[in-house]
Parts: sequence; C-alpha cells; structure tokens
Amino acid sequence: MPQGAETGVKKRIGFLSFGHWHPSPQSRTRTGRDALVQSIELAVAAEELGIDGAFFRVHHFARQLASPFPLLAAIAARTSRIEIGTGVIDMRYENPLYMAEEAAAADLISAPPDGEGRLQLGVSRGSPEPALNGAHAFGYVPPDGQDDADLARAKTELFRAALAGAGVAPANPQMTGSPGTLPIQPQSPGLVDRIWWGAGTRATAKWTAEQGMNLMSSTLLTEDTGVPFDELQAEQIQVFRDTWADAGWERTPRVSVSRSVIPLVTDEDREIFGPRMAGDTKDQVGFLDGGLARFGKSYIGEPDEIAADLAKDAAVAAADTMLVTVPNQLGVDYNARLLAAIAEHVAPAIGWEPAVVE
Repeated sequence: MPQGAETGVKKRIGFLSFGHWHPSPQSRTRTGRDALVQSIELAVAAEELGIDGAFFRVHHFARQLASPFPLLAAIAARTSRIEIGTGVIDMRYENPLYMAEEAAAADLISAPPDGEGRLQLGVSRGSPEPALNGAHAFGYVPPDGQDDADLARAKTELFRAALAGAGVAPANPQMTGSPGTLPIQPQSPGLVDRIWWGAGTRATAKWTAEQGMNLMSSTLLTEDTGVPFDELQAEQIQVFRDTWADAGWERTPRVSVSRSVIPLVTDEDREIFGPRMAGDTKDQVGFLDGGLARFGKSYIGEPDEIAADLAKDAAVAAADTMLVTVPNQLGVDYNARLLAAIAEHVAPAIGWEPAVVE
C-alpha cells in the first residue's frame, strides 16, 4: 500500500513556482511579463494534467513574483478546478485590510456559482531578502518593543478577522444611519479557513495550530536536531496535529510540505539536472538568519528510484499535500512535461491519484 493511503486522506500534489526571471540567453523566462504569463499558462496545463494545486512564492525587491492577487485572479479566470495559492506571502509588507479585500475578490472569481472559492493562501513572517528592512520602505515599521515577527503576526490576526467578517472600521452614522463597525467588502465565505502559516520550526508549528491556521512547511527548517530532514519535519507535523487536537478546533486542518522532485526522463533532464545528483540528493546543514538550519534533499534520478525513495519520506507520508518546486526559468513546456512525468511515474507511490479532468 502506498505511503499515506492508509490514512484515508486524499493526497494532493501541487506545483510551487518562485517566479524567477532573468534577461540571460539561458533563461526562457526573461522578463516580468514572461514570469506572469507563463505562470498562468503552467497553471492551466497543470489543471489539464489532473494536478491539484498551483502555488507561487512572493518576494520583494527581486526578479521574482511580488504581487500575487492579480496573478491569482487571472489564473482563477482561466481555470475551473485547481487550487490556487501562495507559499508564502510576507505579511510584514502587507496592509491587512486591503489584502483581505484583494484576497476575497480573487477567491470569489475562482468560485463556482454555488460553491466556495479555490484560494489557499500561505502567509508568514517572511524569509531572508535582498533589501535591508524592505518592509520599512513600504511604510511598515514595528512599534517600539516589537520586532518584525510581532508585526507579521499582528497583521495576520487582523487579516484573518477581516476575512471572517469582523467589523474593522467605525461606521459613519451620517452615511449608515447607525453607529457600529463595518466589515470589509466583498466577503468570501470559507476563505478564512484556507489560510496557512509557513512554519520553520516545531515551536512555530505549535503556535500555528493554536491560531487555527493550516500548516505549510518548506524544504528547510530553521532548526536542527541531527535527525534526517524528513523525520524532523514529520515531528513538526505531529506537534502541529497534537496541538490542533488539544485546541479543540472542529475542522480538519491541512498540512503541506515542499519537495524538489526531478525525474530524469529525457536527455535534456539528464543534461541539466544529472550533474546535481551527487550534491543535492542529501540533506544539508547550514546557517540561516543567524542560526542552524537543515535543508531537505532533492529527489533527482530515474523515476522508479525516486518514487521508491519518496514513498519512504516520513513528512510526505504525514502531510496531505506535497508541493513540487519547479524550475520556472526552463519555461512552460519543460515544466508541464516535468509535472506529467511526476504525475505518471512518481506521485502514485505516495498514494496520489489525478483529479478528474472534466
């Protein structure tokens, strides 16, 4: 029986694009327009393959995707089934009320007339970035006595309250005829339950569960205990699930992990990624943000071999969703073939089945 199949939980596969572009001859994604249009086209292709999700990283002051909601709305208008999300939005940069309006609008565009939308939004405090105090340039500086992490969490709390329909602004009785507070508009039912926190440690996973958010875990953890990455990440997931149960939340949470998966099927695959097999197919430990971090290995190799290896990954087995990072600068055709190879040769080993394509 494939890993995870015994849980009875549907396994989902999505792709995660960092949205890089670079004006070099080697890149097939040379401009910001290329990155945006190709992201839409890849999401359409992924839906046709039965892939479950199209997710995008958000970075500022870099040649990467930075403003997710126009992109998510465009994908929503071109697709009908696939989940659309972020992994992750750096909340330090966001106006939480404006973000709630944009998120609700994009979610409603993605929704069928009689159902909920398809947005799955990963948010967090963010990651190391090229700008020094970049959020400060956007006008967001933590109050005295708080740091960037405090600011991101406070903004997330307000963002989620706005999505849930809370009154967030005092009404003008001359306009409304009564006092009270007003919620943001539009509202998109169910979206507040589709917010994920990008957690890099076990402690942050515990906090995420206490807040009632879904868990999004990446290809690195900003802690190291000496055990293999997948085992440490599986421990993080168990901490999250135990805390969720203790908190008494009624709904079942979602958990995603990210993996780099490159089946070597074509000569082009072997030429580009074959030389990376020796170094990238093992865990790495290094320093990030002033502390030890453990980086998960890449799965590169013959399809049957990496399928068997991935089926042994403890965190992939524990999660309901695996996000496959794609080399987006290789273009839409290459990445659509990559996703097709994963869908056919690799993903069934973890209990995944393609979504029904209508």
